[in-house]
Amino acid sequence: MEILIVRDPREPAKKCSLTPLRGLAGVRFVSLRGGRRVDAGRRVWLHPEGEELSAADRGLDLLLIDCAWRKLATLSKAIDGELLPRRLPKLITAYPRKSKVAVDPEDGLASVEALYAAIALLEGPRPELLANYHWAAAFLDANPSLPRA
Repeated sequence: MEILIVRDPREPAKKCSLTPLRGLAGVRFVSLRGGRRVDAGRRVWLHPEGEELSAADRGLDLLLIDCAWRKLATLSKAIDGELLPRRLPKLITAYPRKSKVAVDPEDGLASVEALYAAIALLEGPRPELLANYHWAAAFLDANPSLPRA
């Protein structure tokens, strides 16, 4: 499975929970800098309003758009392909969010949490995805239904 992470270029990389995944096999980062378009092909798109992720989604590549919630609709317009929107089951974030600009969704996860959960549910746990995430243990403890290594 290839993981495509499309990033909002306005989001600071040093604050991004996904930055430590750069260079990891099977993970590709693309920035939407300069009006760029991205051809994602056919893949599962982690989206809060999709159908729930299921075993039928196994074997498909994955898309995660890494941006502030309020920018998701705008940034998604720059992505071409056959995107299959899928949401995760209800999970609890461990990330201490404090937005000064907008209200975060109640069920929102840090990007790395959502990515780990999707991969764990589709293929099995990949602990290297959470290896550099400060709140990894708290996230896993809060979500005992997720597969672990």
